[in-house]
Amino acid sequence: MTIATISNFALQIIAQAEGAPASQPASGGSNFLMQFGPIILMVVAFYFLLIAPQRKKQKEHQKLLSELDSGDQVLLASGIFGEITNRKDDRFVVRIADGVKVEVAKNFVQTVIKKKGANDQK
Repeated sequence: MTIATISNFALQIIAQAEGAPASQPASGGSNFLMQFGPIILMVVAFYFLLIAPQRKKQKEHQKLLSELDSGDQVLLASGIFGEITNRKDDRFVVRIADGVKVEVAKNFVQTVIKKKGANDQK
């Protein structure tokens, strides 16, 4: 069997399933939604379940980074706690021990532990 014979046979089966005579091609309007509707729904669901929450989280992280200043205590992505001593264009200088300062990329700041000037009341 050739590809043309198989495709012609498939068109005849589809036409019979729709109730149309085998000699007439099936209408394209309703077939489009029947074929691509589930794919479109999957793409929309993928966006709302995965992409939108990730974008929201990324915006919150960017806001957190823009509000950081010297004196804030942070947790780095590596698990190291430190205090920001200086802010540069694309990185922070973080003091991780007495006399030990490291420069880290801004994106490696994971969480703010305590803002400068925050009250220590409990």
